[in-house]
Amino acid sequence: MAKKQRLSGAERRVQLMEVGRAVFASHGYEAASIEEIAQKAGVSKPIVYEHFGAKEGLYAAIVDREMDNLVARMSESISRGTPRERFEAAVMAFMTYAKEEPAGFAVLTRDSPNDEARRGLTRVIDDLAQRVGDIFQSEFERAGYNPKVAPIYANALVGMVTQVGQWWAAEGRSFSIEHVVRHVAALGWMGLRHLPKDPGSPGAKSGPKRRG
Repeated sequence: MAKKQRLSGAERRVQLMEVGRAVFASHGYEAASIEEIAQKAGVSKPIVYEHFGAKEGLYAAIVDREMDNLVARMSESISRGTPRERFEAAVMAFMTYAKEEPAGFAVLTRDSPNDEARRGLTRVIDDLAQRVGDIFQSEFERAGYNPKVAPIYANALVGMVTQVGQWWAAEGRSFSIEHVVRHVAALGWMGLRHLPKDPGSPGAKSGPKRRG
């Protein structure tokens, strides 16, 4: 019988993160156990502790890796093209991640195990909104808008996309991601295209119309 190949430390760490991601995605943080993760990985519990210190350490490492993956995908998508092409590509990148990495997406959308680590997806939204906001700021300034308000629209649009991604992952899979992206991108871009330079107060009525 051939001997089982021994993994290097780096390879074992990657394996434990893959197994841990599947378990956390399936059960959530609280219900997941180091015992189950170790058993599925074919190692003893001390091996898991040796690499990550505790269940929380393993969870944090998985969240960080998934965040890096998602941010890298979306950062690449907004790195070139017209503003509209960048926005549409960012929506597609996010939805593609939700489709291709369902376990990672599930981990990011669950609550963190403690108050110190904010929700993984919230941290992703903050990072992406900052990057999108930088693009919006330059475009707003060029179009004659107040560049200081760019973060408002960046956070609103990124938040909209992430919410749609969560809905699609949970109950919207009857729609293709291409179909969803077309609608989300159209809603977001049309709103920006017709954006007034100085929006009125909520509920404010327009002045009386002139009679011809």
